[in-house]
Amino acid sequence: MTISVVSLLCAGVFVRSLVARQARPDQDVLSALLTEVHGLRVAMEQIGVAGPRVQLAMGRLQLNEQRITTYVHRLDEVRDRRTGLEQQLRKRQQELTDLAAEVQQHGPPIPEIAEELKNMKADLERGNSTLLQLQTEENQLLQQIATERDHWTEINQRLEDLDRALGGR
Repeated sequence: MTISVVSLLCAGVFVRSLVARQARPDQDVLSALLTEVHGLRVAMEQIGVAGPRVQLAMGRLQLNEQRITTYVHRLDEVRDRRTGLEQQLRKRQQELTDLAAEVQQHGPPIPEIAEELKNMKADLERGNSTLLQLQTEENQLLQQIATERDHWTEINQRLEDLDRALGGR
């Protein structure tokens, strides 16, 4: 009888270990499947969050590019106006120099010529003032363009980071 009890106990332990071995692979597979499902859910959530972020960054990038384009057009216009004004001022300065040299050769100017000299000098002063304003505006536009290009670089870097985070590269 003791042999049959020991045999029964041994058979019970064997059956239990056999059942436990069969349950472990099922549990391991189930655990792996749950981990995979969790990973897929996390990936889908990241895509759901990343989509609007990408759209927002793209919108910002486009607005930034439009601002840069606007500033570049304004800069071109200011430079054209400045160049034209510089040419006019050089011409007006030469006329003033020529008239002053002529007056100096012929003695004191008649009142009409004296008035013309005075007007030419006033025109040159106004022109130089306008030129200074155009140069200031040109410098401001150059600074704005540099600032916007820095913003463009920053936004572009964010897009590249998002691309890398989503496994694009």
